[in-house]
Amino acid sequence: MLERPVHEHISELTDTLVFLALSVHRNLLLALDALKEMDTEKARRVKNADYDINEAEVQLETQCLSFLALQQPVARDLRTIVAIMKINDDIERIGDLSVHIVERSQDIDRELQKYYDLESAGAKVADMLQYAIDAFAQKDTAKAARVFTTEQEINYMYRTIVRNVMASMKTPSGEIEQLIAVLSVSRYLERIADHATKTAREVVHLVTGQTAPRQRESSYEKLFESLRN
Repeated sequence: MLERPVHEHISELTDTLVFLALSVHRNLLLALDALKEMDTEKARRVKNADYDINEAEVQLETQCLSFLALQQPVARDLRTIVAIMKINDDIERIGDLSVHIVERSQDIDRELQKYYDLESAGAKVADMLQYAIDAFAQKDTAKAARVFTTEQEINYMYRTIVRNVMASMKTPSGEIEQLIAVLSVSRYLERIADHATKTAREVVHLVTGQTAPRQRESSYEKLFESLRN
């Protein structure tokens, strides 16, 4: 490992992370299709792919730790490796959340999915993840900023879904089990958006050395506040 220039190792680790992230993005899209179509075969494929994703995540983390131990990088090189490790963790969590989505794919009928517009929410979250991946691959803070903008839209959609579901639960005709599943899927999507946002924040820090401003309130705090109004 020491025989090669540092920049080659970093480039290789960067490419590995981008490849892994794109695999997770494809699996998320497949999970959203499985949900929309209530397709058990696609759900199975999502779960199978996640095994490979988990193994790749562990392998990349091991490579990064080995690089840190042997090369002891400083300045930008250190910042890059730390960013790769943090983003790697977020990407792996997104993969897990895609599995959680398909575990609910048989619990929500298509009409209810349309009523709560889960397809639109899922599409926006998938776009967020793609923006975050592109931002990292291209070291593009403008694309990272698109993630932050879309995050606000997702937070609004999430709060709206929760508010509407809670209202439906109070009606005699409310399908409680399906409504709980809607809440679960919307929460998984919101968490994926959070991890995409964390990835974008790492890009900003990597490129500029500065930390992107955080929203003052967490999504839960905003949700609770909106429900009180």
